This record gives sequence, C-alpha cells and structure tokens, in this order.
Amino acid sequence: MTRRIVRTSIQLGVLTLCVLLFIFILDNRFRVLPNNIHGYLPIHHEGLVLTDITVTTCSIVSSCSLDPDKWHRIEKDLYLDQSWFSHAYVHIQRKREEDLLDTDRVVLDIRIGRLDPTVSEKDQVAQRWEARNAGIWLLRSSKRHASDSEKAITAVDVLFGADAVEPRDGWEIKDQALLTAASPDIPEPRLSVRRGTPKSPAKPTPRVRKDGKFKILQVSDLHLSTGLGACRDPEPPTPGGGICDADPRTLEFIGSVLDSEQPDLVILSGDQVNGETAPDAQTAVFKFAELFVRRNIPYALIFGNHDDEGSLDRAALMSLTQSLPLSLSEPGPATVDGVGNYVVEVLARGTSSHSALTLYLLDTHGYSPDEAHFKGYDWLKKSQLDWLRETATSLKQSPAHKDYAHIHLDMAFIHIPLPEYRNVNNIVPGSGRRLEPPTAPGFNSGAKDVFIENNIFAVSCGHDHANDYCTLEPHSEPQKVAGTTHAGNRLWMCYGGGAGFGGYGGYGGYRRRVRVWDFDMNEARVETWKRIEGLEDGGRIDIMAVVEGGRVIVG
Repeated sequence: MTRRIVRTSIQLGVLTLCVLLFIFILDNRFRVLPNNIHGYLPIHHEGLVLTDITVTTCSIVSSCSLDPDKWHRIEKDLYLDQSWFSHAYVHIQRKREEDLLDTDRVVLDIRIGRLDPTVSEKDQVAQRWEARNAGIWLLRSSKRHASDSEKAITAVDVLFGADAVEPRDGWEIKDQALLTAASPDIPEPRLSVRRGTPKSPAKPTPRVRKDGKFKILQVSDLHLSTGLGACRDPEPPTPGGGICDADPRTLEFIGSVLDSEQPDLVILSGDQVNGETAPDAQTAVFKFAELFVRRNIPYALIFGNHDDEGSLDRAALMSLTQSLPLSLSEPGPATVDGVGNYVVEVLARGTSSHSALTLYLLDTHGYSPDEAHFKGYDWLKKSQLDWLRETATSLKQSPAHKDYAHIHLDMAFIHIPLPEYRNVNNIVPGSGRRLEPPTAPGFNSGAKDVFIENNIFAVSCGHDHANDYCTLEPHSEPQKVAGTTHAGNRLWMCYGGGAGFGGYGGYGGYRRRVRVWDFDMNEARVETWKRIEGLEDGGRIDIMAVVEGGRVIVG
C-alpha cells in the first residue's frame, strides 16, 4: 500500500512538473498567462521596455519636443548646448510589459551607421532593420515573448566623446557615435543601452586581508572632462611637442598605479570632475568609475570646489555615484552641512564583524560664503564637526569597536586643506615639497583639534595640486588631550598631490602623483608614499612611517 502511494505521488509530481514546463514554454512563445501571473516568472522584466527611438533636431525658434504622452525625451542636448543655432535630443517610446498591444514592437537591438546593417553583416540578412534619424537602425519584434528576451532593450542613455565608457552592469555603449551635424569641437554623442532587468550595483564590505594588511590609494584632483580634455602644464611634455589629451593620459597613469599597487580601496578626495570642461558630468564620472569597476576595486569619494561646476550639482553627482558598482559613497545626514559626510568602516580579517579601521570623509564645500571677511575657500562647519564627534563617540562605544582584539585606527579625508597646512615650520623633512602657498580657508573652525580629540591620526587633502608634503600638528591646547588618546596627541596633515592633467601643474616641472596609505593592522603600523607619473624606477617616492603601535610617530 505504501509503495503504491509513493509511486502515485512520484507520477503526479512528474506530471505536474511537465504541465508547468509546458505552460512556461507556451507562455514564453504566446503569452497565454494573465499578467498578474506572468509577472512572477523569472524571465519577466519589471518596469519598461523600449518600443521606438528617434532623434529630433530643432533651431532656436522651434521646439525639439514630441507628444509627451507617447515619447520620453532624454534631457541631454546632443550638441551640449554649444551650438549657436541648433539643438538635438534623443526621444524614446517605452511601455510596461503588461501594457503592450499586439501592434507594439519591442526594440531588440540598436546599431549606428550610414548603411543598413543587413548590407554589412551576413548573419543579419534575414532580419529587417528600420532606419531612424542620426544614423540609428532598430531591430524590433512584435512576437509575444519579445519583451521577455534578455535581448530586449529596457533603457537608453547618452554619453559623450570618443573616450566615453560605461561602468554600469547590464549596459553597453555603442561603438559608433550618432551621426549629427555638430561641430568637430563638440564631443560626439554616443548611445548607451541596457538590456534586460536592471541590476542592483555591487556594494562590497572593505575588509583587512588575510595577512593583516590593508592598502588605500588616495587619488585627488583628476579634473576629468566631457571628451578627451586638454593637458595643462604636462610634465614631461608630449614627445615631439604633439597634442596631449588630458583624460587618456590621466587614466593611463591611474590605471598603471592600480595595477602596480593593487589597493584594497580607492579614496577620491575631490575635483574628480573639471566642471568648466564637463558639460556632461556623467560622462566624466563614468571614466574614473570604469577604472575601478574593471579591476573590482571598491571606491569612495568626496567633492571638491570644481565637481559641481558642470552639469550636475553635488546631490545629483552623489546620487549618480551611489548607483554605480563598487561605490561606497554616501551623501551623509541631511541635517549636516554639505553632501558627502560619512564613514567607511574597514572590518577585521576573516569573517569578523569588528571594525579595524574607520575612515571619516567630509565635504569641505567650495568657495567662501563670506568673501568680505574670509576670502578664498569654505571651511568645515559646526554641524559637521558636531556630527564627527557624535559619530566617533557612538562608534567607539559600539561592540564592533570595543571588542576588536587589536588597536583600532581612525583617519580622515577632505579636499580643501585646513588652515594649519600653512604652518611651514611643522612640515616634516622628507615628506614632500611645498611648491605653492596653501589655499586654505581664511576662517579656522577648529577642525584640527576635533580630529585629534577623536583619535584620528591623520587627515589627507587635495586641492593644491603642486603640494605633496605632510605636517605634524599638535593640539592647540595640549593639556586638554594629554593622556586621553592612544594616537599620540598629534595629527598628520598630508597632501595627496594632483593626479589629473586636466588641472593645473607647472611650479617648476611638477609631475602628477597619487598617495598610498599602507596599513599593517597586526602591528597598528601605517606607512605612506607617493607614486609619480612617468618615472622609470616605478615612481615610488618619500616612503615614511607615520604610525607605530597605534601611536603617531613624532621625530
């Protein structure tokens, strides 16, 4: 009796599986299931699919808009608002899968070119491509299952320049630029398309390696553009006096350092985007992001005074960066001044949930809000320093910090230097050079002392490209912190050095550089050095230890 029940159960199970498989295949081909059931199938695409795409061109007296009930305009002028008389925009039609009609055709592929793809590609002979403006060719399908295909295009974006790249998962940038009548001086527009279901970006947790080491590469002042960009004060000059394209040279330098140093984390300490030459800031952001995504290296950033001078403000830049793979960047609390006041926790090795290293990233804003009294640049505000105190106190009292078996370390990154960077008498010999006067804010909000009081052993900045030295600063009231911290009651204050050829150089042949921070958490030891572009010996200079046994090294 028991055998018969088991045999019957197996037969019913197999039959049920066969029926479900048959319905699944049938629905894939002919969409036989109701939408409320079909939507739960694994090949269903939530959201929208594209059904058409076109480009509209208009003059200064005509409109580039199409019927908004049918078309969605991508709000990027293909001429980047640099044409005197014309504008052009990409428009797309899109629908939810459940709203598709029998007459709708889903876009499965997009090609750019002057010739019908069937002419140049033998494997496309049986397919019918449809022509649109600007050299766009569409391959569309009205088959019932077309919207479920992984080939179905679900989003379109526009990037600019021959060097444009695409770091987002599931996206691909088209090799050929759109065929527009733009001036050669305007970076060429290129379509980027996403196929299938949107993918959530990977957000890794930084962790000390098995050997107890952790390495940070600090990259400051990339000054990337929309398009290739023009080098400023390149050193060494381009051989033969040829044209120097800023962004390719900058990215090649950073890529070579990434491959040599193999850091565990990259900190971008401001002015990644050269706003003046970045009419499409998204294109510039994607350039540095793609470097790290390709190498599977997580990164976090703060902004400088130039990042938001292009097409995106700070909030939009942060939202964009947050959406990218491997980005650990955060806007921080809305109640705190600035965008980008946050903490990155580096966990202990193995599977531990304990914090070994805390990195504080703070927004130093842009230009002085009170130019009449304090000329130059902005400063860290009271709300930010209060946030740092509260956050540091809370973290130190948490089990993740208190239960860490080794010495915990704390460090900070900013863009604009603190006023104390001007103290030339405290510059540490062998730490680097001071080639230009520090352009620190005129108002001192007391950030240096707050860092020391909260056990932060070092702060590193950018902004002044040709400076790469370190100073060692005491607390303004040493008796106030005597014996209260294990870091040594001193603060290392270092420059990262300017990395990008799109920013100024000069100052007697200054070469672009980046700074490395190397942590040995077994000994609570920290070393730092710089990597220089174009040096034959590997470019590593000014190696020095700054922390030993968790204490700042003095003298």
